[in-house]
Amino acid sequence: MQAVPAVRADLPAWLCLASEVEDLFGPMVDDPQFRAAVERNMERGTALCVHAEREVPGGELAGGLLMSAHPPRYEISWLAVGGAWRGRGIGELLVRTALRDLTAGPGTVEVTTFGPDHPGRGARGFYEHLGFAPDLPLSAGGTRQTYRLRLPDL
Repeated sequence: MQAVPAVRADLPAWLCLASEVEDLFGPMVDDPQFRAAVERNMERGTALCVHAEREVPGGELAGGLLMSAHPPRYEISWLAVGGAWRGRGIGELLVRTALRDLTAGPGTVEVTTFGPDHPGRGARGFYEHLGFAPDLPLSAGGTRQTYRLRLPDL
């Protein structure tokens, strides 16, 4: 499996993946802003995906990642892995590919993920495993947490 840039033909599969994680992220599939963000990232090459079976555009997705790049600042704005694919390295593959292909160091990569009181709090350990360090919580009660990773000179 490999992480590849998403294309327009992947949009239905992307929305299907989003529907699978709405319990963690909130409503996305029917949100025109989410759809526009996915399309915008596809157009600028900052949407990566892993196809579940073959590297065929439009097929089921095992995972997807959206990233913004404003060197020297980068942001992972969305990362999701389908339930059947969790624990198989899909998320790590997406993040490592994004860091390799979408960044030009030095710089900082930020991601805002779930706080310790959220059902998706396992993402915290995932980002720490990849070298991200926690920063101050964004929201009262710690429901969201920002993590940062410093990029070395490439």
